[in-house]
Amino acid sequence: MKPVIVLTTVGRDFDVRPLARELVESRLAACVNVIPAIQSIYRWQGKVEEEGEQLLLIKTGDERLDELHAKIRERHPYEVPEFVVMAIEEIRGPYREWLLASI
Repeated sequence: MKPVIVLTTVGRDFDVRPLARELVESRLAACVNVIPAIQSIYRWQGKVEEEGEQLLLIKTGDERLDELHAKIRERHPYEVPEFVVMAIEEIRGPYREWLLASI
C-alpha cells in the first residue's frame, strides 16, 4: 500500500469533527488534519463565488481510496465534493510505519 493525501473542503460552519473521527475510526484514514479557515474563490454554475471554508488533509493509503471516496460522497455537505489525491513522493521511518498500520 502506498500512502497518499486526500484533500477536501467543506463550508466554514460545517462541524467536521464527526466526519473526521468516523474516517479514522473506520480506518479509512490514519489522520485527518483540519485547517479551519481558508478563503476559496471558485467558479460555480457560471458565477465566480467566494466563501470561507475548512480544508481537510486526509492521510490514507491508495488501497482505501474507493471506500474513502464513497464515504466522502455520502457524508459531504456539497453537491460536488472535492476529492483530490496527492501522491506522497517520500515518507520514511516510524511515521510511515505508523500511518500504514493505522489504516
